[in-house]
Amino acid sequence: MLVDSPPEPRAATALAPPTRRAVRPLGLLLSVVLLTLVAVASIAIGAKALTLAQVWHGLFHDSGTYGDVVVDQRLARTVLGLLAGAALGLSGAVLQALTRNPLADPGLLGINAGASAAVVTAISFFGVTSLSGYVWFAFLGAAAVGALVWFLGGSRGATPVRLALAGTAISAALYGYLQAVMIMDDAALGRMRFWTVGSLASASGSTIAQVLPFLAAGGLLALALARPLNAVTMGDDTARALGAQLNRTRALAMLAATVLCGAATAACGPIVFVGLMVPHAVRSFTGPDLRWVLPYAAVLSPVLLLGADVVGRVVARPAELQVGIVTAVVGGPVFILLVRRRRTAQL
Repeated sequence: MLVDSPPEPRAATALAPPTRRAVRPLGLLLSVVLLTLVAVASIAIGAKALTLAQVWHGLFHDSGTYGDVVVDQRLARTVLGLLAGAALGLSGAVLQALTRNPLADPGLLGINAGASAAVVTAISFFGVTSLSGYVWFAFLGAAAVGALVWFLGGSRGATPVRLALAGTAISAALYGYLQAVMIMDDAALGRMRFWTVGSLASASGSTIAQVLPFLAAGGLLALALARPLNAVTMGDDTARALGAQLNRTRALAMLAATVLCGAATAACGPIVFVGLMVPHAVRSFTGPDLRWVLPYAAVLSPVLLLGADVVGRVVARPAELQVGIVTAVVGGPVFILLVRRRRTAQL
């Protein structure tokens, strides 16, 4: 059951508004510093142990062995992790505001299911085997499902309940289709197993170039919607009284979330908990104002994603765990702790 916008958490109300206004910029600056440190760690640490001197040499001076490892592998996956993490965080924050559900994530509106169904279709029926081919199918699948959810849930006036119900129904149907295809096609099952876990290991310059325009456009649109989405979270009647154009705001929010999550999922596979946990967590510090929630989510979500990727490279050396596994294993208990320690709206 969906709820209206929840009351501000106890941890947030402990700070008086003037104090919060003073510490928000400082907190965002510290978040950027933390993101920089994690990005450096992502370049320096990998399944193959290299000294800092070797990393530096490979990054700036060597096009040989060290350069192949540092630039072609670690730097590419770090850049993709930065972009995908920011996209997942922004899409999660937008969808939580759009549905007025503090525990919403891109899976609620069927976007992940659309991308996954499109990829298994590409593998099984079109013989696509390359990541560059997956990207376009996954993005088109996510976009098609986003449009279908909007048509079913918003054609007669979008509401959070209608959008969520339409997304849930479509997700169930698509996951049933996905399972049926993989059971009948062993080749599709083998190829989908790696993609559906979620990983940054296949990052490359061409993949980043393919998704970067969509991520940039979706990110700018999401940030531009912060003020009208603030009105939407107050409820339909209040939003109308404030002059908000509900259907246009919701349509643009759906578009932004679909583009962001679709492009990130296309490049990395469906990665859970990042788009759900980070916006929910930062709201305890920033308050409900999306003009701050969105920038914080865009900075701290890559911290979580890259941090999980570094952990996955270290714990299973010389092999590695996919980042989707690490975020699920670590994110589940941490998110349960966050929910239990705060007065969260009941679902």
